[in-house]
Amino acid sequence: MNYFVKCVTSHYATFSGRAGRVEFWNFVLFYVLLAIVVGAIAGMLRLPVLAYIWSVALLIPSLAVTVRRLHDINRSGWWVLITLVPVIGWVVLLIFMVTKGRK
Repeated sequence: MNYFVKCVTSHYATFSGRAGRVEFWNFVLFYVLLAIVVGAIAGMLRLPVLAYIWSVALLIPSLAVTVRRLHDINRSGWWVLITLVPVIGWVVLLIFMVTKGRK
């Protein structure tokens, strides 16, 4: 949880530096878990806009931690745009995200 809080607070829009695999995957884990909770609450309250606000609010930290993770494997942050290629782009980015960091 500490990695998620750190990414959302002190590293909200920090695209420089490095993020190790542990930081990245802990962020993803808590992002998904909290997204499920927010989605459930939004469904119960019949306020789908609540889920959209959650997604938009965490778009920048998600991109920032992904770019920092790419920096950790000595790749440019622009590699995040590979996700625009259907299916294959996401697979390539997933492979990058599980790759051991290089210093």
